[in-house]
Amino acid sequence: MGAPGPAQRVAWVVGAGGLLGSAVCRRLESLGREVRSTAVPWGDREASVEALLRAAGELPAADWEVYWCAGAGVIATSQADLDTEVSVLESFLDRWDPAPGPGRGLFLASSAGGVYAGSTGAPFTEHTEPAPISPYGLAKLRAEEIATAFAVRTGTGLLVGRLSNLYGPGQDVGKPQGLITQLCRAQLTRQPLSIYVSLDTMRDYLFVDDAARMAVSTLDAVLPGGRRALKVLASERSSTIGAVLGDLHRITRRRPPIVQGTSANARFQVRDLRLRSVAWPHTAGLASTPMVSGIAATLRSLQGERTPARGYPAVLRTATGPGGEGKP
Repeated sequence: MGAPGPAQRVAWVVGAGGLLGSAVCRRLESLGREVRSTAVPWGDREASVEALLRAAGELPAADWEVYWCAGAGVIATSQADLDTEVSVLESFLDRWDPAPGPGRGLFLASSAGGVYAGSTGAPFTEHTEPAPISPYGLAKLRAEEIATAFAVRTGTGLLVGRLSNLYGPGQDVGKPQGLITQLCRAQLTRQPLSIYVSLDTMRDYLFVDDAARMAVSTLDAVLPGGRRALKVLASERSSTIGAVLGDLHRITRRRPPIVQGTSANARFQVRDLRLRSVAWPHTAGLASTPMVSGIAATLRSLQGERTPARGYPAVLRTATGPGGEGKP
């Protein structure tokens, strides 16, 4: 009898309530996989580790995949909070000793922007030497090292996914990140958003559902044989902030309310973060969502969180068609 296929694997998503985690859950469920999630008390380090170990102990001996999509850290996060976040991952993986067996894989969500911020020679690929310049980038690189040590020790297949700038419905507007989400919120509320980098700053924006498809597809390819792989997950279509503002204007027929400001975190933001992947090229076509459609979907999601009477005008009722495409 042959080995179980991917659809029969148990998938455990850590951070299932976040932007990426929820999209990964949707993708896995669409493929017919059993998806598990865990309520983790992230504010308590030891309780978090114990909750993760209990959930890991309930996985089958073989034929499982873990998607580590957890992490509240951003560029502005304090060093102490980043240290705590990384220490939970490290303590958990140090204490988890899964039984030997085939068909086991771990996906770790990392940050291309964080680890390549000080690198040279854009577009950056899997062969680019990491050069983080912020505590956030250093924390992401440390998490990669921790996951790699676990994979070597246990023989678990590993995919480190260095993600470009994710955006899409479900992003936490309370976190100081996610330019497209923050711009959409400002457009709906008409409250000015301060931008503290040049409008010709280039970023690779990846729609979250595309990112989930890429992560799942690549882990499926990596998992047999317990391989370890690094993959840049990006749209490979960079846009300037000015271009994003232009798309938002065309979709809503309003100029986005932005002001040029300053921030101490500006020193961590470099001008050019173009990305290109040279590993596992079969996933390249999965980043298929046009920017204008992704922005419109994000606007619709935010608009649905509040009624027009509470401050979000119905800017999309005539500005987009049923598929979310911006109408000129």
